[in-house]
Amino acid sequence: MNIKVYNKWMIGVGCLLMATSVMFSSCADLMETDSELVEYEKDNHLDSPSDSVYSVMGIIYKLQTIADRTVILGEVRGDLTTVQAAASKDLKAVANFTVDTENAYNRISDYYAVINNCNYFLTNVKKDLVRHDRTVFEREYAAVKGFRAWTYLQLAQIYGEVPLVTEPLLTEEAAQNAMNQTPVGIDEICKYFIDDLKPYVDTPVPGYGNIDERPSKKFFIPIRALLGDLCLWAGRYDEAAMYYHDYLALRTSPVTTGTAHAFWDDTDTKEFRLVNDNLSFGGNECLWAIPMEINEFYGIHSELVNIFNSTSLNMQYAQVMPTQQLRDLSASCDYCYIQTKVDGSLDTLYAPRENLTKKEYLGDLRLGALYSNVVTSADRFGRVSNEHQYIYKFSSEEVVLYRANMVYLRYAEALNRAGCPQSAFAVLKYGLYPDMVAKHVDSLEQVKAGTLIDFDVTLFTSENTQGIHSRGSGSAECDTLYRMPMPAAGEAATRQDTINYQIPKIEDMIIKEMALEGAFEGYRYYDLMRVALRRNAPEYLADPISKQNGKADDALRALLMDKKNWYLPRP
Repeated sequence: MNIKVYNKWMIGVGCLLMATSVMFSSCADLMETDSELVEYEKDNHLDSPSDSVYSVMGIIYKLQTIADRTVILGEVRGDLTTVQAAASKDLKAVANFTVDTENAYNRISDYYAVINNCNYFLTNVKKDLVRHDRTVFEREYAAVKGFRAWTYLQLAQIYGEVPLVTEPLLTEEAAQNAMNQTPVGIDEICKYFIDDLKPYVDTPVPGYGNIDERPSKKFFIPIRALLGDLCLWAGRYDEAAMYYHDYLALRTSPVTTGTAHAFWDDTDTKEFRLVNDNLSFGGNECLWAIPMEINEFYGIHSELVNIFNSTSLNMQYAQVMPTQQLRDLSASCDYCYIQTKVDGSLDTLYAPRENLTKKEYLGDLRLGALYSNVVTSADRFGRVSNEHQYIYKFSSEEVVLYRANMVYLRYAEALNRAGCPQSAFAVLKYGLYPDMVAKHVDSLEQVKAGTLIDFDVTLFTSENTQGIHSRGSGSAECDTLYRMPMPAAGEAATRQDTINYQIPKIEDMIIKEMALEGAFEGYRYYDLMRVALRRNAPEYLADPISKQNGKADDALRALLMDKKNWYLPRP
């Protein structure tokens, strides 16, 4: 049964009473929806399992509306992509920071439609109903709280300040009052939802089996990982590291980095191949994805494939391409590999940097593994592009928003800011598992980090864990050029001086690794924003973005030096 059918079932039986479905003329910016249902049953409670299931699936249906936009607003405004002539007017405006209130990507009402659905569910579900010694709706209740918190985090990142509404809006007067509230920023939003979610860290996600042959457990946000995100944005780094660690190291369902990576197959022919084709989203690496309709007939179908790739639907004209900055970032890495000599000893070698069959094979291999550009014979009528681009990170069936290795990188970011730079660097170079912690994190930091770097010796080993940098740069653990930054002799009088020197340097390495690992996935703009806010350094965001088209754009840089221009205008 597809998700659209779930939503239609809800309308049919009246369970969509919690939908944001009234179009108030004076509050249309928040309350606009596509439903004409205008009557609400008083004291309607969601008190049967079928009501609860279909209501939750209806919320997921609402999330589909903002799924593509999450990636586009987080990626197209960054420095790793540039829009092409074939891009839509609205998409170009996103890239150029000229979005107005009429832009198709600037519909705040879609986010509040999700929120109002969540608020109605949380208000009306009988969360304490017990049957057979089990709280019937506990899992759904926690899942919906997660959806609401995540949606508010998106709003704060996109708009800066927004009204915080936690009760369902069912009348025009209620909507007007909500609009008249003093908007709150990301700090207040994070604080509220950290407290709101804490009681549910141990609540399992709902399990509805497979839907459209997809495991429904992947439809729900991991609460601990989301709490890590909220704490990271709030600057509560010890807590962020704790939540990320406890999610990754959970004994009942541990999440390892895996060992999938791109590597050189034959250094003489200068070709490479992938291990088990799982470099981007395969296997267990996808932790949460918004499922989209497989068939457009049923509802919302992701358009990311057609935006980032050449397809028959766009006449082979991709709208977004990687920038030279991304290429330079990849090329700045060194690919290291181990060769066994005749006598059995090991030798560390570096991949060639000249005469490569593809320029994307220079340095880190992730770009070359997941991106290709092929030039074919020109169409004699000029209607079809002869330059075909493919980015192997998108599916029309789902929009992936949480991946294991990106969570590990946020974990490293939190560890570093919590005063544990050696542990953070180990995530990049070695992978954090007991043997590597013992070798590469000194005793003083091991004491300071404590349980934040405690991993089960049987569940986390070299067989399933690697440094994230090894995903594209070979055997990073053996790369002598990829090393912990150290101050020059005499520059650091104390151990703390050394740590203070290392933290921003390691943070820069983590943000670079996030770009190599997460390019095109919708993280980049917000990663730059988070560090720029943390350091009170708008140039951290303004400088790279102003160079996204290959040369400095002084006007764009000046615009972005003012933080007010980082956000979309509220309709």
